[in-house]
Amino acid sequence: MKPKKNDPLSSRNILDRIGISSDAQFDLLEADDPLESPMESLARALSERYEAMQVCHTFKVGDIVTWKPGLSNRRYPKNGAPAVVMEVLETSVLDRERDSGSPYFREPLDVVLGVFAEDEGMPSMFLTWHFDSRRFQPWQAEEGL
Repeated sequence: MKPKKNDPLSSRNILDRIGISSDAQFDLLEADDPLESPMESLARALSERYEAMQVCHTFKVGDIVTWKPGLSNRRYPKNGAPAVVMEVLETSVLDRERDSGSPYFREPLDVVLGVFAEDEGMPSMFLTWHFDSRRFQPWQAEEGL
């Protein structure tokens, strides 16, 4: 069945258009489901990031943490890299960025993390910075390491 001009394309329609038979070997594709539009994909990603920010962890000094997926907003620690909790602030410090167009404007910084920062040609340095703890989760070692 040929889709109408304004109908969303399904994976089956795309396979037919590029000349690949939609046999049983492609049953893993949800062939009759329309593909998500870029705006739908963006909306879904926004909802996922919102939900992740709502999940709060209670950290204590010495805990090892890492960025939650999709929520890193600083250069360090690198995505997936561990950081150590150096201090948990009772009262958040607000980022002093004066421009309301900045992503850091009034960001509540409530945890101090220690990280190794590496730059090309420089050895690792242990540095501490203030962060918004809502962006972090407990770090877990990858299996098999």
